Amino acid sequence: MTRKSFITYGLLLIVFVAVEILISTGNISSMLKGLLVPICVYSILAVSLNLTVGFLGELSLGQAGFMCIGAYSSAIFSNLVKETITQPLIRFPLAILVGGIFAALFGIIIGIPVLRLRGDYLAIVTLAFGEIIKNVFAALYIGYDSAGLHISLKSQGDLGLAPDGKMIINGALGISGTPNDSTFEIAAAILFITLIIAYNFVNSRTGRAVMSIRDNRIAAESVGLNITKYKLMTFALTAFLAGVAGVLYSHNFYSLQASKFDYNLSILVLVFVVLGGIGNIRGSVIAAIILTMLPELLRSINNYRMLMYAIVLIVMMICTSNETIRSFFVRNIEKFKGLFKKNKAQTETVKEGE
Repeated sequence: MTRKSFITYGLLLIVFVAVEILISTGNISSMLKGLLVPICVYSILAVSLNLTVGFLGELSLGQAGFMCIGAYSSAIFSNLVKETITQPLIRFPLAILVGGIFAALFGIIIGIPVLRLRGDYLAIVTLAFGEIIKNVFAALYIGYDSAGLHISLKSQGDLGLAPDGKMIINGALGISGTPNDSTFEIAAAILFITLIIAYNFVNSRTGRAVMSIRDNRIAAESVGLNITKYKLMTFALTAFLAGVAGVLYSHNFYSLQASKFDYNLSILVLVFVVLGGIGNIRGSVIAAIILTMLPELLRSINNYRMLMYAIVLIVMMICTSNETIRSFFVRNIEKFKGLFKKNKAQTETVKEGE
């Protein structure tokens, strides 16, 4: 597992350096440049969901809801303090903490009653939670003036703002004016930290306990493991990372609407996890990168773009789920490793002879 984690870190660093070189030399299109932060956001979401689906063994469809909480809470924070904390290097880390902590708190609050359910019931309840959060933020009006905060669920006129008042959340129109603090460098650094957290969690004593609960709940309970405690820890960590992804997303656009965080987003993140391999952290990142870039790369064939996207999804699903195809690739990789070791040994023998 340690070797796998360091290979993932190395691949991420290589990709980051390659992208930075392309940006500095001007050899990357504006379309792909605009996708860099969303790719990191979706990769973080996929890695975080894999902790719950792949290692805990529970199907959760609430990622969009946790992402929405992180996005809105951090955007509110940044809009309130952007005139007092003018340095992005101070304001943005604080916004990340605010978004992640609020999402984790909601993860704990939701997880206490929800994690008693299993299977399809858990998926339905978490999906409902995501839809409730989206609709609440879509109906929420928040403003502030010299008298303080004003909150309403009806309309902007019911806030009763003074002439010097400013809107923070304008119902379905969402939040506008959020500082554009997200950059590719920051998003890539947070993705790297997310991978470190995920791999260390999986390899820790807590991670082994979580996987034992996934493999055999009764056996894990019989040796004294607190099932609810470990489930709640995993669910809270997943929510925290999803909230951090929401912070990156909200600070990458000037305006933010709750309609972006619908159930389709949760399904999309689950697709990343399934196609990358359930329990495969590196695969989740690779699937998120490919499936985020693919629709934009196929935009030139506009009429057939989604058809090609669907075909690629089917092919990837067949390749990842078919044992024969997977064993074929494994055999060839092992052969390549054997040839590499053989050539290395021959080279060392020649050097010793010289």
